Amino acid sequence: MAMLKRDELPTPAAATSELNALLGRGSEFDGKLTFEGTVRIDGKFTGTIVTSDVLVVGEGAQISAEITCGTLIVHGEVNGNVHAKALVELHQPARVHGNVETPALVVEKGVLFDGQCKMESPGVSRSAAPAPLP
Repeated sequence: MAMLKRDELPTPAAATSELNALLGRGSEFDGKLTFEGTVRIDGKFTGTIVTSDVLVVGEGAQISAEITCGTLIVHGEVNGNVHAKALVELHQPARVHGNVETPALVVEKGVLFDGQCKMESPGVSRSAAPAPLP
């Protein structure tokens, strides 16, 4: 398995923790992935991804999955809905086809995002009605 140097991680958000696993280019995985820490996928993945930590989708990656995570950083292709508790970063040449729910979204110029985005601050109750205006 190829090792990544800390300075080769795509963004400062991903560099704050050690890389725990790597699904490299040419690799394919079908199933459910759960993990702690930071995982980078550069190959093909189909299924479900669940973590409260960081998922990095490399530029050559092709992901077809429902993703629940803390932070998602995308440089490759994601097909499926995303629920991120902290942050979603979409970096050029990312392609995302699916709905995204997150409190913070970063989209670089040149990214293709085909879906809906729902943003709520953590801890905001969906049932709370807005206060009437005086």
